Amino acid sequence: MRAIEGRRLADALAAVQQLAALRAQAGEPGGARGTAELGDLWSLLGEYAAAHACYTRALELDPRAARVRFNRAAVARFLGRIEEAEADYDQVIALDPADAQAHLNRSELRSQSPEHNHIEVLERALGAAGGVWQREVPLRYALAKEYEDLGEHPRAWQHLSAGARLRRRHLEYDLARDLATVEWIREAFPAGWVSAGGGFPTEEPIFIIGMPRTGSTLVERMLAAHREVFSAGELNDFGAAVVDAARARGGRDLSRQRLIAASAEIEVAALGRDYLERTRPRTGRTPHFTDKLPLNYLYAGLIARALPGARIVHVTRSPMATCFGMYKVLFDRGYPFSYDLEELAAYYLGYRRLMAHWHEVMPGRIVEIAYESLVSDPAGQARRLLETLGLRWEPEVLAFHQNPQPVATASAVQVRRPIYSSAVSLWRHYERELAPLAARLEAGGLAPER
Repeated sequence: MRAIEGRRLADALAAVQQLAALRAQAGEPGGARGTAELGDLWSLLGEYAAAHACYTRALELDPRAARVRFNRAAVARFLGRIEEAEADYDQVIALDPADAQAHLNRSELRSQSPEHNHIEVLERALGAAGGVWQREVPLRYALAKEYEDLGEHPRAWQHLSAGARLRRRHLEYDLARDLATVEWIREAFPAGWVSAGGGFPTEEPIFIIGMPRTGSTLVERMLAAHREVFSAGELNDFGAAVVDAARARGGRDLSRQRLIAASAEIEVAALGRDYLERTRPRTGRTPHFTDKLPLNYLYAGLIARALPGARIVHVTRSPMATCFGMYKVLFDRGYPFSYDLEELAAYYLGYRRLMAHWHEVMPGRIVEIAYESLVSDPAGQARRLLETLGLRWEPEVLAFHQNPQPVATASAVQVRRPIYSSAVSLWRHYERELAPLAARLEAGGLAPER
């Protein structure tokens, strides 16, 4: 798997397609294990239907392969096959009751009810975790989710806060470095640099940026229901292209500060062209594609200059809802600041400072859409968004939940449902516990609810 991670998508896809053909000709060498490993490669490349087919074949060869069944459940969730995913997770847990991640993933597949939940099973699993933090953390997040679904918010907070503290204790993370990064970016990309011109002429990309848990996946799915837009998912290609170009100019061992400074000196047209090439062959099938990597907000100035025809959509949500939404998610990777309320507030304030900078240096370049407005007036906000992006109105965008395309984010289950507003003020159930977060945001100059 590691052998293809550094390759461009087109080359990696071609290599895995060749491997699949050779395996088929040779009669599936390696049996269940080899077939499952091929599924892992497809999954890594975002080809979830092909991965699902491989895992299914591997399970035909070895029905008791718990890890293969776990992986099939994961891609079934991305593909919207929720009942199938739940059945697979049930079997994984039956085969290995200590698989804490399977417990958490199963809990997230649907809203739990008093008649149908896993509270007792989860409490027993937590008791059997034996102080192993890698097992305890997912189990506590699962319990927090299920207790919240049942309206038992004090118990939910007890498990959520304990799980977050334990996860943070085992993370190496330097908040000060991330906050300094905001200032380095602001210094490196002033108004004169962003407006200097150049760039690669294309109108294909629509970047959706901001913080996780703000409704960005909802916006992506609505746009993807448009006939002229393809959802390419969360792509790392722009950041990778920036880093490669900056290192080619300044050397491979640059500090983050020097890397940012070097990125302001790269040839922007070449950067834009390289980004577009890296997204192939997944993109290019429709006039536009979405790139929904939230942390692309760090590169908004570079995006605007390297791709002057690209659209940039910034999805916002109230500070408290955003921060709580992140705090309650056990991320697979990234967002290490989200497990401590003080660090979460500080990072969020830094993000808002950088977004204010982008609006100042390139006024009108970024389209803003608020989650609260979208769920209260989906048709009106969708029309406004499409008009701003230069796309004609298509009513199918309001039926986004019927879109069969895969979703590989924390919102994979929620976006299979029609728009709902119940999450807008969910954080208020924990208003007392979140008071320090609100105070820190207010001290930083933000109204927590606005």
